[in-house]
Amino acid sequence: MAYFKLEQGEKELKSITLADGRSITVECLSCAIVEGAVKPNGGTIYETEHFHAHQDVAYPITGLVILASKRHVKCLDELTKEEQNDYIQMLYRIRKAQREVLGIEQVYYFYNEDTTHHFHTWMVPRYDWMYEFGRSVESVRPVLLHARQKRNSKNEIEKILGAINELREFLNATDE
Repeated sequence: MAYFKLEQGEKELKSITLADGRSITVECLSCAIVEGAVKPNGGTIYETEHFHAHQDVAYPITGLVILASKRHVKCLDELTKEEQNDYIQMLYRIRKAQREVLGIEQVYYFYNEDTTHHFHTWMVPRYDWMYEFGRSVESVRPVLLHARQKRNSKNEIEKILGAINELREFLNATDE
């Protein structure tokens, strides 16, 4: 990500390279997605009053879901009780869909507070092809870079879009 020098009173803009190679410049990617200014590949997977789920826009990995708060907060402890309940229910439902619809057996969850983005959780599935990079959390960054550089073919993107539709259909058809 590239950052631009700010003049007094200007907001920080970030240049982000999407999985399809396009670059966009935004103040907050999550806000831009929630507001509809940036459309993630395949669109919204599922949303509630408080959260929005979509395929990660930068890394083409089938089933890599970002769960982002609609309200611009940075930390878990800033969520209201209602948002906390909504968050855990969405995590549960998306994980269940990943397993039942896409056959994903293992997922890494990432959430960090030392970011300029607002509150979101990455749900990164583990596939057999990823084990060449290792089996620990340290392997995730090389996996993501490999996916962006080597797994962004038209065929792979079509597979991801199909998975997004399957997840969307499952999540919108089930009511737990």
